[in-house]
Amino acid sequence: MDRLRRALFWLIVSLTALFLLLPTLIIVPMSFTTTTTLEFPPVGFTLDWYGKVIGAADWQSALINSLVVAIAAAALATVVGTAAALALHAHRFPGKAVVMGLLLSPMVTPVIVLAVGMYMVFSGWGLVATRLGLVLAHTVLAIPFVVVSVLASAGMVNPSLVPASLGLGASSWFTFRRVTLPLIMPGVLSGAVFAFITSWDEVVIALFLADAQTRTVPIMIWNQVRTNLDPATAAVAAILILLSALGVLISYKFRDARS
Repeated sequence: MDRLRRALFWLIVSLTALFLLLPTLIIVPMSFTTTTTLEFPPVGFTLDWYGKVIGAADWQSALINSLVVAIAAAALATVVGTAAALALHAHRFPGKAVVMGLLLSPMVTPVIVLAVGMYMVFSGWGLVATRLGLVLAHTVLAIPFVVVSVLASAGMVNPSLVPASLGLGASSWFTFRRVTLPLIMPGVLSGAVFAFITSWDEVVIALFLADAQTRTVPIMIWNQVRTNLDPATAAVAAILILLSALGVLISYKFRDARS
């Protein structure tokens, strides 16, 4: 009976996952078609559309912008989010719940609201149409994922280890580097991966803040969908799906290491 229940459970889970992923994955075989329009089932097999994407100057520029912005935003969000998570975990103070809510608010706030607000603020600071503006905006979006991940890791650490290290004469910085950071590292790395994916796939805020020189890959896809939808767009989408899937797998690997 237990085996039958487990089999039914995994069957339902597999069918649900297939139902959710199929509309996304169907774009992958369409990127190999030999026709100049998107068709399913695809006709023939070719890698020419991937070559077109890699060889086109506008796609190369968008790819570089996306990578630079995503890496910088992930690094900044990881530092700020880790520091905030450790402070929230280690201390109790008035208004802690409010601070926690503010840190996590970008995760639940409609992205169009954030985009309009950031455009209004960043335009006054001269950060519109700059990579720095995109980095800062995506950092705000990514911080909640780092905070949640690091808090989960910090909650699994034996709370007596840090006082023990300090009691043995270690400095606070030494204790952080040699005791705290190694123990929470899976959560830090997992948060960094999700921060990278958040920036890599983001399009709404980028539409408000980027221009022709700073546009990212999602903006290019958006423009192609509106003007000239061809299999090259499907090829880029397939690459984005692959990178996002790799990021999720890596984060799960870190989660398993943490547990």
